[in-house]
Amino acid sequence: MGTILSRVSINKKHVASLLVLMLVSSITEMMLPTLLASMIDRGIAEASHSFIVVTAVIMAVMAAVTCAASIATTVLSAKISTRFAADLRRQVFYKVQELSAADVDRFGTASLVTRSTSDVTNVQLFLTMLLRMGVMAPLMAVAGLVLSAATGGKVSSVLNVAIPVLLVATTVIILAASRYSVAMRKKIDQLNSLFLETLEGVRVIRAFNRQPREMDRFRAANQDYARIMTRSGRVTGALVPVIQVVFGVTTAAVMAVGSYYVGTGEMEVGALVANSQYISMILMSVILLAAVVMMFPNAYACAGRISEVLEAQESMCDGDATDADVTERGSVEFRDVTFTYPGAEEPVIRDVSFKTGPGQVTAIIGRTGCGKSSVVKLVPRMYDVTCGHVLVDGVDVRKWRLQDLRARIGYVPQKNVLFTGDIASNLNFGNEDGAQEDWERAARIACADEFIQRKQGGYHEHIAQGGTNLSGGQRQRLAIARAVMKKPEVYLFDDSFSALDMRTDRQLRQNLAEAAKDAAIIMVAQRVSTILSADQILVIEKGEVIGKGTHLELLRTCPAYREMATLQLGEEAVAKMLADGTDAKGGEA
Repeated sequence: MGTILSRVSINKKHVASLLVLMLVSSITEMMLPTLLASMIDRGIAEASHSFIVVTAVIMAVMAAVTCAASIATTVLSAKISTRFAADLRRQVFYKVQELSAADVDRFGTASLVTRSTSDVTNVQLFLTMLLRMGVMAPLMAVAGLVLSAATGGKVSSVLNVAIPVLLVATTVIILAASRYSVAMRKKIDQLNSLFLETLEGVRVIRAFNRQPREMDRFRAANQDYARIMTRSGRVTGALVPVIQVVFGVTTAAVMAVGSYYVGTGEMEVGALVANSQYISMILMSVILLAAVVMMFPNAYACAGRISEVLEAQESMCDGDATDADVTERGSVEFRDVTFTYPGAEEPVIRDVSFKTGPGQVTAIIGRTGCGKSSVVKLVPRMYDVTCGHVLVDGVDVRKWRLQDLRARIGYVPQKNVLFTGDIASNLNFGNEDGAQEDWERAARIACADEFIQRKQGGYHEHIAQGGTNLSGGQRQRLAIARAVMKKPEVYLFDDSFSALDMRTDRQLRQNLAEAAKDAAIIMVAQRVSTILSADQILVIEKGEVIGKGTHLELLRTCPAYREMATLQLGEEAVAKMLADGTDAKGGEA
């Protein structure tokens, strides 16, 4: 909780105003039983109608003031807690934006969603209850005890037994229930993770008729959560009956003792009525305070989970390199790079070394799961290398400020992500100041202009969340156009041509070659036909580079590459290429 309060402040003026309102509300409410006692003892007993009327008017005014102060207290406490939750949610969101891919993987997407929504809401609800009841209840309890002792005499001694019994009972119940709070939050994370996974893979689940299996998985997780909630409910459910029993017994004891003293003449009827109301107020204050305390374990667990995010140390820190440190522009170099994913037992890539410069195309090809995409993710520092060095523009990526490094890179990930809005807003992710001519240029290079022109809204055609109203090829071309909008020094294409037909693939690569003459291009590909004209091709097998060279050089020197080319292009085409002795650009090998 200390971490949260150090980052999110509460308006002190609002809190001070809230305390004043609560004090006014408590004083006016506590005066009502005393006025009622005076009305009974002096007005009714002495048949003084004028005194009864005056006292009734005063009580009505007091009640109105109490009501107005209570309403103002409710509004102000809601305002304070809402603003606090909004600031806290913003802090969590900003922090998540700073986390690296490894940090996000460590928390889990579903858990981060839960922490920034449900957990923040629970903290907000607790703060609201704390401001409204957690402060009011002690004030009323203390005032009630003082006034009860002043008006009730020996009758108030009943509280010496009732309050300790009530406090002990509620403390035991709260401690028993608190141990379930953390477990419940973890189960909610599991439910959210399972639900999110099911939503993302709904098409695959339906295609393979796996709905019954997914239902069983969700049912099992849901039953675990329900089991913990049931256990917690059994414990907390005992609180209300215990309070009711103590409340009822105390009220009966007060009336019995009070009646005895009234009968002996040691106590007036009005004082007994007032004292019984004060005792009721005291017990109600204890009940309200118990309700606030009951919320504390869950809120504390939620606050702890939020603090874990806010306190997370970014695994990637900014360097201090500037443009003055740049030795060459538009270059990427890997020097003996080895990388292991967090928690993995073995490196995903080992001793990878290559260099590419301005106007050069470096392609990476290999079997599925060999580490191709991992190579590309190291350039913009989605992850940091385990050993070795990755250099961009001659400077180690760990020495760049992340913002400056990524400003030099146009990255098209393997999974194309589009955002809710329109085509123009998605293209402007690459250049927030982009105009119509910039959109048209980028779309033309990415071969996206032909389908954009057919859209009724053109560049302002609506894009659904995730781009679900576009085909896979259209999403891929828009993602490429978004990268082109940046006019970067380095292009990274992570299997970004897989959804394109051969003709569009070829045309797009030609457009890129003309538009990015001064930029380095690194592309991960599955199709040999996509990388025929690359200046340098890396063949990766089990995380290691087993071949490096042009297409024709690899046909002659790398059996694994020749096997892939034969399977995709055919034996005759490969044999012809080897016989002709020319590379894809028409030059001698």
